[in-house]
Amino acid sequence: MKKYQTIFQEAAELSVVDRMQLIDDLGESVPEGELPTLATDWQDEIHRRSAAFDAGGVTVTPWSEIKAIALGRLNHEGSPQ
Repeated sequence: MKKYQTIFQEAAELSVVDRMQLIDDLGESVPEGELPTLATDWQDEIHRRSAAFDAGGVTVTPWSEIKAIALGRLNHEGSPQ
């Protein structure tokens, strides 16, 4: 198995779009029961935001839409002028 540093160096050579896809794929590959425990401050913030969402106090944007916008900006910025 490759060492972390070797994998990181190879991943850093990918295009920005490919690195973003790798980040997404790696995040989705972590089994639900194996997520690390969050610090209390993060847990408190998640609960605060969840309560605001449940109360209808926030407007949300689906991750798929945010990701598409971000990747579109990356593709646009990386294209020849």
